[in-house]
Parts: sequence; C-alpha cells; structure tokens
Amino acid sequence: MRARTIVILLGVAALGFAAYESGLVAPFLQSIAAKHAEKSAAETAAPEPPAPAVSVVEAAKHEFVETVLVTGSFAAREEILVAPEVDGLRVLELKAEEGDFVKKGDLLAILVTEQIETQLDANAAALTSARASIERAKSSIAEMQARVAEAKAQLDRARPLVKDGYLSESVFDQREVAYKAADAQLESAKGMLAEAEAQKGQIEAQRRELEWRRGRSEVRAPADGLVSKRAGRIGGIATASTLTGGDTMFRIIEKGEIELDAEVAETHLWKVKAGQKARVTGPGGIEVDGTVRLVSPEVDKATRLGHVRIFLGARPELKVGSFGRGTVETGRGEAIAVPLSAVLYGAGGASVQRVVGGKVETRSVKTGRETGGLIAIESGIGEGDLIVAKAGTFLRDGDAVRAVKPDAVMSQKAVQEASQ
Repeated sequence: MRARTIVILLGVAALGFAAYESGLVAPFLQSIAAKHAEKSAAETAAPEPPAPAVSVVEAAKHEFVETVLVTGSFAAREEILVAPEVDGLRVLELKAEEGDFVKKGDLLAILVTEQIETQLDANAAALTSARASIERAKSSIAEMQARVAEAKAQLDRARPLVKDGYLSESVFDQREVAYKAADAQLESAKGMLAEAEAQKGQIEAQRRELEWRRGRSEVRAPADGLVSKRAGRIGGIATASTLTGGDTMFRIIEKGEIELDAEVAETHLWKVKAGQKARVTGPGGIEVDGTVRLVSPEVDKATRLGHVRIFLGARPELKVGSFGRGTVETGRGEAIAVPLSAVLYGAGGASVQRVVGGKVETRSVKTGRETGGLIAIESGIGEGDLIVAKAGTFLRDGDAVRAVKPDAVMSQKAVQEASQ
C-alpha cells in the first residue's frame, strides 16, 4: 500500500513538471504576482487619516468695560437732625409726618410758651423798676451838683477873706469840708446811676433772651427735604438735643437725595475713583444710575473692606437702610479679544494656541480686562489670528489640525442630524 502511494505522488510530480515545461502554469503564476503587486501599490498610495478638527475663533477687537462689584445699604446724602432750640417746653402740635416733603421754613411743630410769657411779664416789671431807679439817681445827681456848686462858691468867697483876716480859719475849714462832702455825695449819686443803668441793661438782655426763646417755640425746617423720621410726641417735653427715647424730634433727608454706602474688597478699591459711573440695584430689582462721590481713604483692618459712597439723587422708590448692590465702571477701552477658555495659564504666564498653516503654535500673551466671557490680549497675537477656542494640554506645538469655526461646526452638525 505504501509503495503504491509513492508511485502515485511521483506520477503527479511528473505531470506537473510536464505542464510547466509545456507553458501552462507560468501564466497562472504571473497573474497571481501581478495582482499582489497591484494590492501593495494601492496600499502604499492610500491617503493618511485626516487631521483632527479643532474649533477656533478669530481674534477681533472688542470694547471692554471693566467693573467692580459693591454691596451696602442706602443712606441719606445729608441727614439733618431737627430739634427745638429751647429746652423744657411742652410739645403742643406736630405739623409734619414721616414721608412728607417739606420746604425750608415750613412749620414742623409748635411748643407751649405760657412759661415764657410769664417770665416776660416779670421781666417787664423789673425793667420798669430799673428805669425808676435810674430816674431817682439822675435826680439825686442834679441835687448833688447844685450843692457842690453852692459849696464851691462859698469856699471861693472865703479864701480872700481869710487872707485879709476878715474870716476865721475855723469857718474857712467848715466851708472846705462842706464842699468836699457835697462832691463825695455827687460821686455816690453817679455810682447809683451807673448801677441802675447796669441793672436795666441786664434786665433788657434777659428780655431779649426770653423773646428769642418765644420766637423759637415754632420748630421750622432748616432746608428742603424728606422727613424720614419723627420722634416727637404731642405733650412730650422737648429739649434742644433729644426727646424722651434718645432721638431728635425730626430727621430730614436734605433734598430727598440718597446714596449707596457700599463696601469694596481692598484688592479692587484702588480701581474705584470719584466721578466714575455706577449701576445700582435695589430691592425688587429697581435699577438706577449713580456716580461715585467719595472713596474712603481707609480700609477696615478686620474685614479688609473699604467704603465707597455712590450718589443716586432723589430716589423715593429706594428706602434708606435697605440693601443694595451695584457695579462701578472702572475702565473702558478697545482691544483684541478672545474667549476666556482660549487662554492657558502656566508657570511662564498666559498663553494661547494659534493655528497657522494647519499647525498648532503656542504663543505667550499679555492679558488685560475681562468682560462678558472675553479677555483682552494686549500683546502676543494680532487681529484676525485663528485661536483654539478651548485650549487644552492635548495639543502641542506642531500638531496638525483642521481649523473649524463655530458656525461651520454648527452647519456640519445640522447636516448630520438631517441625514439621520
């Protein structure tokens, strides 16, 4: 059996050799080799896989508005404390209520003046008595002047008589003493007149004070404004500073003008300057425009916050003491802008990835203001450059990419969705 198999194999080999020699197998082998060569050439000429698509934005100029956030409470621009100028008088009538707008000189309250009227009557009586004392002193002076003149005349007549011996020395001495006594009484009468006149002046001064007190029994508004608080009560005893309860009779917001007394972090306080514009939001979403009026020169050591006063003007819709917040415009300008997501921050600073000729190129940049999701690029790139919208570490310098703008990406996505 084994020998038979060997014979068959030898026969097949002999037939194959004979077929090769006769030219039947060679064309078959040549066709197989040609097909293999064509397949290798096709594989060698096949295109490389396409570069990955990257969403890019075009660097363009944009107007930047830099703002600083502030929060605080609404307060009066100028608050006037109104109280009676005299003490100890009872409140008879109140003419103004909280929320009233008053003009300068308007009557706010009336005080009882019976006590002052009584003091004025007593003063009038004292003044009459002082005037009578003055008249008596003047009459006494006139009498003393006459006595002095008579005594002096007698003394003058006695002098030559004493020299000639017709008048004794004792009589001359009596006349001289009488003259000196009359002169002393005259001076005393003058002193009494001066005292009476001084007393009269004191009484007149007291009367002027009483009349002034009576004239201040009506409490009037010192300026135009809005009455924000009324602490006075009818029947209460008014004082020049406070009433029972420790508050002034009236509080008036001058001209009704208010402002936001706000706090700012010390890291941003240096940006805020007087005169800058602000947009303030109050309770209920009320929005008003304002202007920075004052920036405090101090920062609280505990909270590290500084104070800013933003003037809002007359705003009756905003209530003093309520919470408010606002944004202060600290700068405005035009610069090349890219999205915030396009900027990378590393040890070497900020950088962006630019697409040039289908290749990624990392550029160091200097950043500036931020607004609305955009950031200003002050140097490093130019207007019109294509910047990777969402920069990431998966891209390196020299990587081949296919730049696709957001509108192109959206159109491709729409086509895909439509085809589905």
